[in-house]
Amino acid sequence: MAAKDDLGRAGEDRAVAYLIGDGYRILARNWRCPHGEIDVVAERDGTLVVVEVKTRRSENYGHPFEAVDRRKAERLWRLSMAWLSAHPQHARGRRLRVDVIGLVGDDPAHARLEHLEDAL
Repeated sequence: MAAKDDLGRAGEDRAVAYLIGDGYRILARNWRCPHGEIDVVAERDGTLVVVEVKTRRSENYGHPFEAVDRRKAERLWRLSMAWLSAHPQHARGRRLRVDVIGLVGDDPAHARLEHLEDAL
């Protein structure tokens, strides 16, 4: 069994591959600042998308989307604003949204993937 960090990293890799296949351009991965970390920043059709990726082996403790509570949502918006401040060239004339990708399964390469657009 993979360690928790390995599972999360593999889930993020799968999410990025999915996003690229769906026409997104990846701008950043694992971007960090004093407020925390953004898993993925992507762009498609003029919309800037901050993506939170949640990977779980099972739904025994709830669906991955349930891990994005109000507190986490507020943090994601703060992180989004921090990313835009650090990368103003990507802000002009773009809509911003926050998505969540949830993966459930022991092997992220074959896990069930769900993409919740405009999650917050």
